Amino acid sequence: MKAERLLQVILAPVITEKATFIAESGAKPQFALRVASDATKPEIKAAVELLFKVEVDSVSVLNRKGKVKRAGRYMGRRRNNRIAYVSLKKGQELDFSEVN
Repeated sequence: MKAERLLQVILAPVITEKATFIAESGAKPQFALRVASDATKPEIKAAVELLFKVEVDSVSVLNRKGKVKRAGRYMGRRRNNRIAYVSLKKGQELDFSEVN
């Protein structure tokens, strides 16, 4: 896989109560990342290993549909998100402040 593509796969970390809870609990650390809508599991794994210099154990992907919102009489829709839950191998740590 090309490095240019891998740098475009990960968009942002997900900062929610659920994401914080799963990152702190359990034997295996797990992190939630917002990824490109066309990203595959092998691409996500390679991108995390390239950017953060860690070993990835597994990747689970969730497609979250955007909510329909209303402002007065106008209907709108939030964008759809693709969330990747990345499990790291035992002893690995993910630090968002040290991205290359």
